[in-house]
Amino acid sequence: MTLDALEKELKEGKLNSIYLFYGEEKFLLESCLKKIKKLFGEIIIGINYIQIDENNIEQLISNIETPSFGYEKKLIIIKNSSLLKKESKKKNAKLTELQDKIFNYFTNNITEIKKYNVIVFIEEEIEKNNLYKIIEKEGIVCNFEKQKQAELVKRLKIIFNAYKVNIDNDTLKYLIEECSSGMQELINESRKLIEYAGENGIISKSDIDLLCIKQIEAVIFTLTDSLGKKDIKKALEILKNLIYNKEPIQKILITLYNHFKKLYITKIALENNLNVAEVLKLKPNQMFLITKYKTQSSFFTKEELKNILYELILLDENSKIGLIDINIGLEAILSKYCS
Repeated sequence: MTLDALEKELKEGKLNSIYLFYGEEKFLLESCLKKIKKLFGEIIIGINYIQIDENNIEQLISNIETPSFGYEKKLIIIKNSSLLKKESKKKNAKLTELQDKIFNYFTNNITEIKKYNVIVFIEEEIEKNNLYKIIEKEGIVCNFEKQKQAELVKRLKIIFNAYKVNIDNDTLKYLIEECSSGMQELINESRKLIEYAGENGIISKSDIDLLCIKQIEAVIFTLTDSLGKKDIKKALEILKNLIYNKEPIQKILITLYNHFKKLYITKIALENNLNVAEVLKLKPNQMFLITKYKTQSSFFTKEELKNILYELILLDENSKIGLIDINIGLEAILSKYCS
């Protein structure tokens, strides 16, 4: 089931007996879980509300079979249990045995399980093993993947409108591109902007620059723009701000390397008429980056990009054996390619 369809069902008050939630978008996942709890009604831990994880997963069957005294149904939340992981029998025979046992139990007792329980499996990642297949057949499976930019704009617009704060779609896109593609982080930044603007206020891109915490990848894009425009003052200022804001210097180096590696790959892809999104393995919510990578790759020759990568690798090696200070080395590389 899609996230939109799931949210619609829950809004309409429809409660299923078995759910499987997984994926990166934790905020929206937790939001749906809260709605399920609200629809379920009064919960008392140990009576009609059971929490299961990898430490007590062996108790799942006994908890399902124990009556929820005084209540019609029992709500069982199973988080990160490893039941939906694919494991080699030799590697983890105990887990494989448990997976088989629970799969057989669900297969043979599914009608009773659905009649007296609401069961929610929550995993970070899943394998489509036998248990997954029976959950998919008898319940609802939803992948909470990172939202596409258009969907994030729509969700954020509702929040700003609720507080009567004005922000246009282009500014919302800028907020997403600069700060995060995760709802929790975007809501945190939106709260600051809403408090700052006040009722009937207007949010601009400069307000985002002033108030919001930008993800390091977005800052590296800005730094690379400065390199392309040969603006060494701006490039070094951005680097120093990252260090001032306590970003680990090693993380800055790695992020720079990964960014220029993507520009190099983009350059090669364009030369060979390859699909940039496929070559860079971009996710659906990252498609807006294609234009940025294409534009920034045009700032440099293929040889320059290759040399930058080599010099960043060399800086990493030399800084680890004390031949050069990593800060000075980064400034030297940036200055060289701004000249």
